[in-house]
Amino acid sequence: MPELPEVETTCRGIRPHIEQTQITNVTVRQPKLRWPITPSLKKHLKNQTITGVRRRAKYILIDTSNGTLMVHLGMTGTLSIVSPSIPASFHDHVDIALSSGELLRYRDPRRFGSIHWSKNIECHALITHLGPEPLSTEFTPDTLYLKSRQRKTSVKQFIMDGKIVVGVGNIYANEALFKAGIHPKRQAGKISLKRYEHLVEQIKTTLSEAIEAGGSTLNDFYNSDGKPGYFQFSHLVYDKANKPCPVCKKPITCTKLGQRATYFCTVCQK
Repeated sequence: MPELPEVETTCRGIRPHIEQTQITNVTVRQPKLRWPITPSLKKHLKNQTITGVRRRAKYILIDTSNGTLMVHLGMTGTLSIVSPSIPASFHDHVDIALSSGELLRYRDPRRFGSIHWSKNIECHALITHLGPEPLSTEFTPDTLYLKSRQRKTSVKQFIMDGKIVVGVGNIYANEALFKAGIHPKRQAGKISLKRYEHLVEQIKTTLSEAIEAGGSTLNDFYNSDGKPGYFQFSHLVYDKANKPCPVCKKPITCTKLGQRATYFCTVCQK
């Protein structure tokens, strides 16, 4: 599933191609995604100018002069820039034709993604409950520490909660906790402010490095240009079960936590 760095990579990839262009047509071949695409999507988008492309959590927000198109890539979705001469395949569900002569194409084999339209996206039900962006100044050790008090849930599940902070998916939670030396099963409420300072620093660093590397290519994810990301070559513990810890050389442990694969070092993480 594309996580925050992969979504940010997609935004950066499509932005130069679509900003300040006009939408000339919209073709919806398959409206049945995770939620049905509104039949009025073409009416809302046609002849509108794209004024910006941004990300909120794992949502791609394409702002127009009339409102905002919100795209979630689900597990296998991609947004890419293609030539109109490239025929749509079975899994290419939506084409947005641009005045530049290019198409913005949404592909999603499993159809777990979604496409929404809103006049006021900040009030959309899928947005309003979200926590701060992890790379923003609003995400601080103090706020994380205060939110964690009395929490008995594991720290890994805590930082993966989108109401606490958005976009810290499974891969990057594993990596950041390892770099911070914090055991993923530790209760969030029992971690000190000093340790949260280190964890916040590592979350920001890990996500920033992943964005610069183009995200992680796992299963079906590819960048907007069709090329795979490369951060997976920098994973320290994720998907490294039984391989030597890069610090102490003891085997990396893998277990399930909240139904998600969790990788850690029993020596380096306390």
